[in-house]
Amino acid sequence: MTRSMTGFGKAAGEYNGQAITVEVSAVNSRYLDCNLRLPPSWNSLDPILKQTFRKHIQRGKLTVTVNRKRSMSATKSVKFDAGIAQQYLDAAKELTSMIGSYETLPLHVLAQLDGVLYHEEADEDLSAVEPILVKIAEDAITKLDEMRANEGKALADEIRVRVGLIRQGAGNIEARLPELNALYEERLRTRINELRTETNITDERMAIEVALMAEKSDVTEEVVRLKQHLDHMIEILDAKEPSGRKLDFLTQEIHREVNTLGVKTRDANVAKDVLGLKAEVEKMREQIQNIE
Repeated sequence: MTRSMTGFGKAAGEYNGQAITVEVSAVNSRYLDCNLRLPPSWNSLDPILKQTFRKHIQRGKLTVTVNRKRSMSATKSVKFDAGIAQQYLDAAKELTSMIGSYETLPLHVLAQLDGVLYHEEADEDLSAVEPILVKIAEDAITKLDEMRANEGKALADEIRVRVGLIRQGAGNIEARLPELNALYEERLRTRINELRTETNITDERMAIEVALMAEKSDVTEEVVRLKQHLDHMIEILDAKEPSGRKLDFLTQEIHREVNTLGVKTRDANVAKDVLGLKAEVEKMREQIQNIE
C-alpha cells in the first residue's frame, strides 16, 4: 500500500490515575528520524517507544509527544529543603549586618527562592507503565497510518495520471520512429554523396557508415525501456510494502531515458514531446518525494 510520509495521530489512555496522551506528527525525510518528548521520569522508556515506531514506520521525520495529567489523588507532594533555607537565612542575616539593617528575610520571599520548596514524585514502576504506554503509542500509530494511507492513495492516483501522460507522449514519439529514421538516413546519404566528390569512399563503405550513424540516432531501445519502466512503476504502486525508495530510483531511470530521447532525436515535434515528458517526470518526482 502506498503511504504518504506526512500525517498526524493521537491516542489517549489511563494509568494509575493519570490521563496519558501520545501525539505523533510525521513529515518527509529520507530516513526514519524519531524525536520523542517524554515526562522526565519516563525518559528510560525512550528506546522502547522508538522501537515501537520503527516496527510500523519505514521513513519520515516523527515528532512524538507524551503527556500525562495527574488526577487530584495522584498529585505530587511538596517538600522543602531545610539546609538550603538555612543558607539563605544566614546569607540574608550577614548581608543585613553588613549594611546596618534590622530587616529579616520574609517567609513569602524565602519560599520562592530556588531549591527551598520542590515537588517530590513517588517512585513509579516503569515496568507497569511500559505496556500501557506502548499500547497508546500503537493506537496513535494506527491513527497516523489512516491519514498516511488516505494521502498515499491520493498520491498514487496522481502518479498514475502522470504515468499515463508520459506513456502517451512516448507513444507519440514511437509512432514517428519509422518516419524519423527514414528521414535521418536520407539526410545522411545526401551528405555523404556530397562528400564523395572529395573522398574515395566506396558504395559498400558508404552503406556501412550510414547504417552505423543511423543506429546511433535510433531511439527505439530508449522508448521500449521507458515503457517498461512505466509498467514497473505501476507494479510498485500496487505492491503492499513501502515503495518510496524504489519509486525514487525508478523515476531517475525514467528521467535518464527521456533525456536520451532529447539528445538523440533532432526533430521539432519530438522536441516538444520530450519537453512535455520532462515536465511530467518532474511533477511525478515531486509527488514521489512524499511517499514512504
